[in-house]
Amino acid sequence: MSVDLGGVVIENGEEKFVEMSHGTTRYVEAGDGYPTILVHGVGYTSGAHDWARVIGPVSGKLRVIAVDALAWGKGEGWLEQEYSFAYLVDFLREFQDVLGLEKTNLVGHSMGGWLASLFGYESPHRLNKLVLVASGGAMPRQLPSMVQFQPPSRDQIVEHLRNRLTPDEDLEAMADYHYSLAQNPERLAAYQRVLNHMNNMETRRRYNTVRRFPHIPVPTLVVWGRNDSTNALEMGEMTHAGIPGSKMVVLECDHWIPTGMPKELSAALLDFLPD
Repeated sequence: MSVDLGGVVIENGEEKFVEMSHGTTRYVEAGDGYPTILVHGVGYTSGAHDWARVIGPVSGKLRVIAVDALAWGKGEGWLEQEYSFAYLVDFLREFQDVLGLEKTNLVGHSMGGWLASLFGYESPHRLNKLVLVASGGAMPRQLPSMVQFQPPSRDQIVEHLRNRLTPDEDLEAMADYHYSLAQNPERLAAYQRVLNHMNNMETRRRYNTVRRFPHIPVPTLVVWGRNDSTNALEMGEMTHAGIPGSKMVVLECDHWIPTGMPKELSAALLDFLPD
């Protein structure tokens, strides 16, 4: 059994779909061990597949469950009304519920880290360990790439992926996979509603993570890129300083750690997560 995520094949992995209150959610699962949910970042063609190069190595010791966040990926039944951080975070609790998981590890990159931080503040009893990878939420500012969003062309997707893939990976196959996700008009509308909510400055102030950091009691690992041009390293240092007892790993890379440095990230996760 294996799953092909746009040219990245995960042996002993499986693509699954589960019914939730909003509709259908896709996730990718591999391995045994302690259940560990991975949540990706913002990006119109992002989804569970963003973790493709991490799932294989980490699934050797953990039950890895990479999920499409609400309004992303290959699911169906996205909301027609405006989204909210409250629901985006509760989506993760519901996902635990429908899989019958009372407690998990939670790993979030960028936006996924923002949601994971809020989750750690609101529901620490449902977490074993928390990992924040270049996470958002600590600075109440808007990102131009989100404010000025336009659906990408295939050529733009190719250029976006070119700097993230290793030489042995199939750029065209990955571009085809990502571009296929960009062709659903309902998904485009849902994604735009998410961006509208996230880019509202009052929303960003209200869901700022800094005041919540001291109240996250679970063991936490903070992973950051030294050259992160999206969420600067100072945000990572602020996160590390704010969460009691947290550990920090700094990698020599930019923001896109799960795709840019999957081996190093996998090693950090395997060092921290297994009990």
